This record gives sequence, structure tokens and C-alpha cells, in this order.
Amino acid sequence: MLYILLGEDDFSLTRSLEEIKRGMGDQALLAANTTALDGQQVTLDQLRAVCETVPFLAEKRLVIIHGLLGRFEPQGKPRRRKKIAPVTEKESEYKSFVAYLSNLPDSAVLVLIDGRIKSNNPLLKQLSARAEVRSFPILREDKLRQWIKREVAEHGASIAPQAVDLLAKLVGGNLWIMTNEVSKLALFTSGRRIELEDIKALVSSAQEANVFAMVDAILDFKAGVAEQLLEQLLQIGASPAYLLVMLSRQVRMIVLAKELRRKRQPEVEMQSKLGLPSEFALRKTLEQAQRYPLERLKEVYHKLLQADLSIKTGKYEGGLALNLLIAELCPQAGT
Repeated sequence: MLYILLGEDDFSLTRSLEEIKRGMGDQALLAANTTALDGQQVTLDQLRAVCETVPFLAEKRLVIIHGLLGRFEPQGKPRRRKKIAPVTEKESEYKSFVAYLSNLPDSAVLVLIDGRIKSNNPLLKQLSARAEVRSFPILREDKLRQWIKREVAEHGASIAPQAVDLLAKLVGGNLWIMTNEVSKLALFTSGRRIELEDIKALVSSAQEANVFAMVDAILDFKAGVAEQLLEQLLQIGASPAYLLVMLSRQVRMIVLAKELRRKRQPEVEMQSKLGLPSEFALRKTLEQAQRYPLERLKEVYHKLLQADLSIKTGKYEGGLALNLLIAELCPQAGT
């Protein structure tokens, strides 16, 4: 069985993965029969060896691959082919993956996980008809408000319409943060309806978490998401200088992660050395480390310095300097 989970909404994607796991029976046995692979590095022989290993005391083996589709993402505009075009190494490679993934052993359940993938991705185009594809875009506006209402109801609570609007404005589409805020609000109100004043009293703590979401958005070239989060943070009083410090911190984490990966450190040790609180945070940092070459990171540091100087010298007001920074670091902004 082949699943493809795509999108920028990591929370809903992770929930979907957990649903797949629950459908595979005894979770203790599943843990012993689960393998996670780095799609940017895995070879076909490695994949075949894992998928064809007989499950231990179970019927199925779960194989999770992060980033395999992204590995074959088209770069730039397609060139006009000559009448007889040679098959490139990458084309040959993805065709080999297609052939194998189209005929997986019955004992293997394979899940391909990626972020935003173009519709013309060759691996996605070939596998879509053979896989169960689930898409998880960032929720916005009405869809986000509907999600909040459902999540509140699942916590056995209710919420006023004005409270829904403010909660959506303060937290945005990061559902990892949102579900924590809903849980906290439901516990605080203890059976009564969540009101506007409850949001104002409790949700300010989402500011720090939203900073990390903004950093992720900038480093992932999600200009629109980054600009929206920046506006939310400035509206609730976040200091532009503080936001610059947090962005610098994450860039530093990416550099350290690249070095630890180069030294082939185990992920458990990497998480400890980086001081990251969760596996999710580690995965995001490692994905960013994979995506960013060292030269790009140097460019980001340079832009951060320019933004800091422009604020300190009074050239630009803090919010404007940060908006310009996002536009420079996310070239597709406004397109």
C-alpha cells in the first residue's frame, strides 16, 4: 500500500500519519516494524532492502520516507527537448523508483511525506494513480475558523464567534500552536462558552510559538505566511529586535545541523546537541539544513545584519525593515 502525504500543514499531515499507524494494528509491534528514511539520500537498493524485510511478528511493515518527491522537483522552466534527448541520470533514477514503488511487496506500507510539491513533479505524476494522495494546505480564513470550531467541540467546549475571529487572527494557521491554545482555553473556561476576554487573557503566550512559525515560513520561502505571521506578532506587541534575534537563532541551528549531519551524528544526539525540544522541531531543522547551501545561509546572515543596522540607525522603522527582509529572503513574494 502506498500513501502520499503532501502540504505545509504539518499538524494535519502528522494526524493523518497517526491514523495510518492506528489502522495497522498493535502499536507495540508496529514500532518494531517501522523504518524512517531520508528521501534526499536513500538509494533504491536501501529502499528495496527495507521494504522486503519480513515483518517481525506482524503482517505489515511501515516505511516512511521524508522528501523523496522533493528530490525530483523540477527546477526552473522546462527546456525544449530535442528530437532525440538523452536520458539524464535523475530521469533514470526517478523511473527506477517509479517501477519499484508501483509494485511494492504486500507486506509493505509505504508513506511518502513532503511539503509543497509542484503538480508537474515527475514522481508524483507517475505515482498518483497508484497511491492514496492526501493534501494538507495551510488553513486560512473560513476554513481555519471552521477548524477552530470543530477542535473546540472535540474538547467538549463552545466558543463565541468573536472569540473564533480573534483566535484565528492571533495564532494563524499553525495548528500545532492552535490545538494547544484551544486545549488551554477549554480547561480554563471549564464548561462555559469561550469568550473574547478569555482569548485576550490567555492567548498572548502564543506569541513566542508564533515567532518560530514565522522563522519556518521565511526559511521555507513562504512569503505570504511569513508576512501574515509578522503582522500578527507586531499587532500583539512583539519587538522587531526580538524577532530578528529569533530568526538569527534558527539560522544558526541550521548551520549546526548541517555540520552534525556531515559528521553523521545519530538524530538522537543531534536533537540533544541542538537543544531542540521535540522530534518535530528536529525534523524541521534537518529539512531546512538539507534545503539550504552554506552560501545561501551566508546571504541570510548578511540580510539579517542589514535589517538590524537599518533599525538601529533609524533608516527604517522596525516593522518596515522586517517586511523588507521577508521580501528579500522570499523572492517570490508578491508573485
